[in-house]
Amino acid sequence: MYLISIYFDEATSGRIQQYINQVAKASGNTYMIDEKVPVHITLSAIDTRNIEKVEQVLEQVIQTLQRGTLQWVSIGAFLPHVLFLQPLQNHYLFELMNQIYDAVSAVEDVAVRKCYQPFCWIPHTTIAKKLLREEMQAGFEALQSSFGIFEGTVTRIGLAKTNPYKDIRSWEL
Repeated sequence: MYLISIYFDEATSGRIQQYINQVAKASGNTYMIDEKVPVHITLSAIDTRNIEKVEQVLEQVIQTLQRGTLQWVSIGAFLPHVLFLQPLQNHYLFELMNQIYDAVSAVEDVAVRKCYQPFCWIPHTTIAKKLLREEMQAGFEALQSSFGIFEGTVTRIGLAKTNPYKDIRSWEL
């Protein structure tokens, strides 16, 4: 599987990393830190044997994209194991996801995972994953006491392979 993700300015990434560290400390679950998961939002998860063509298509579409601002407004959970911060799905984020989807889904031999298709996608920035019930509760309490609405800028788009994670390419916006 391959991921197409967005990354943020240094201040935003630093703030989100503080939330990750805080939840890890409160819950005892250090998966995100141990695995060195970068602060991001995944726009698309795909399966393909034609990653070179996907990379070429991304190169073309990303040249037409710009930086944009997001606002994280809520704490969320994918039960039973994931805590995340949720950004507003503003016009910028909606269009960005759709442009990436349209580009990669048109490539032969690309299958976009269902939860990364339009109107099925829930934009989120994972703060902790693989949590046990007690870890989930402790992590949520930690976020509940410290989270505040904030804004950040999307500065980069990246293509990566999973299992094991490996960056393939990155584009500055």
